[in-house]
Amino acid sequence: MAAATRIKHILVVGGGTAGWLSACHLARHLQCQQPGSVQVTLLESADIPTIGVGEGTVPAIRQSLQHLGISETDFIRECDATFKQGIKFVGWRKANGGQRHHYYHPFDYPEQQPIALTPYYLLKPGPDNYVNRLTIQGQVCDAGLAPKTISPPEYDGLCNYAYHLDAARFAAFLTRHATEKLGVNHIKANVSAVRQNADGSIASVMTDSVGEVSADFFVDCTGFRSLLLGDTLQVPFISKNDILLADNAVALQMPYATADSPIASYTIASAQNAGWIWDIGLSKRRGTGYVYSSQFADAETAEQTLRQYLGPAAAELPCRHIPMQVGYRQSFWQKNCVAIGLSQGFVEPLEATGLLVYDAAARYLAEILPLDTRLLAAAAAEFDQHVHYAWDRVIDFIKLHYLLSDLDDIGFWHANRLPETVPASLQTKLERWQQQLPSQYDFASRFEIFNLDNYLYVLYGMDFYTDLTLRQSCYPHGAAAERYFGQIRQQASQAVRQLPAHRQLLAQIQQYRLQTI
Repeated sequence: MAAATRIKHILVVGGGTAGWLSACHLARHLQCQQPGSVQVTLLESADIPTIGVGEGTVPAIRQSLQHLGISETDFIRECDATFKQGIKFVGWRKANGGQRHHYYHPFDYPEQQPIALTPYYLLKPGPDNYVNRLTIQGQVCDAGLAPKTISPPEYDGLCNYAYHLDAARFAAFLTRHATEKLGVNHIKANVSAVRQNADGSIASVMTDSVGEVSADFFVDCTGFRSLLLGDTLQVPFISKNDILLADNAVALQMPYATADSPIASYTIASAQNAGWIWDIGLSKRRGTGYVYSSQFADAETAEQTLRQYLGPAAAELPCRHIPMQVGYRQSFWQKNCVAIGLSQGFVEPLEATGLLVYDAAARYLAEILPLDTRLLAAAAAEFDQHVHYAWDRVIDFIKLHYLLSDLDDIGFWHANRLPETVPASLQTKLERWQQQLPSQYDFASRFEIFNLDNYLYVLYGMDFYTDLTLRQSCYPHGAAAERYFGQIRQQASQAVRQLPAHRQLLAQIQQYRLQTI
């Protein structure tokens, strides 16, 4: 057996959210501020802008922020952050009775009662939709309310929540936290070349201003270019554009009409002819964009569609056109280099998948990275297996939204439902779910990115039909279910009376912070 070589220096190449999350997780786990610990350095260019439009998150980000020792109050104040309680999908199915179809995918889980309520909703639907029957959160969102009051401790709330945030400010916030509190070294320079060892592993990067920077292990956070894993180590990119057709986006930052305009505490995803528009409310502006397929719209048409959605006030505002590489690398960890972020993979930002996967992969890397180089190959194989599984399940979940749509008279939506575009893993589940409910056993892996509750919200928010006729005898607790449904209605009514408006809570958080510094 070869002699052990200890990893003493890890170099993260590339900044942005993915780079700084990776550096934070590595430094936090390896305790870089302690004497004799592994050194973590982040090298980023001052000349290359980040994509910077990933402004939506999911509740898992709260656990990461807490894990990294970040104050929620500081985070909200410095990142122009707002609360996100879910996603409102508008127009993903045909209009009914003149009303455009919409449903929520909220973050409160519907199956928290002593008995599972979904089958009783399906057997006896009633006047309320799925979300309002099983949770209070849809009504909280409709009322424009926050998920909590100013009183609870940080990261606690009446409703489950994530955040909307300014991606550029978040990266800057993570930079300060990493360098000032976690012991990460920060270098600003442009990479001019990559030098490899005799065995093909990466030895160092050459820069324009600080010379050669060597390390024992490298994290590629260089975006779509994938400078280390793709360009240098020649790991191929596997396109998934045959499954997910959206391959471009146009983004625009929209000011509020007035300083006290209401702020939605959810992302709005509105169906359009060639894709969908995201609409995210930050405290000082809205982040908006149109994700579309170049097969069904050109860049000019897409930009016009977005501006029309926003109205006359957006007519002269600048926008950014962003081509998207949909898919992932054949391998995420090659020799002594792992990719996190866009250099690893990307799918359209429906359900805030990007930041979710990058954060999860960065924390996973930090916890399994061996400091004995003889163990790198085994760790790489495990990482690749599990992260590939995660990406494939993300693609299944995104595809589910399109499969459940009935917008067959529109080319983009019809093409998304063609059988040859549907992963076999998803098709098998949908066929089974026509006769029986999804269960926890359908999502048994530790590396599921989306779980049972996420699927239930989308399936029954989009009117998927599960025929429980043959299984009615399995659900004998109808009277108890009705009592729980009644309790949920009462809780919703109480929450609407007690919770503050979203903008009001954000103002209180800002004022509270100003009084304590």
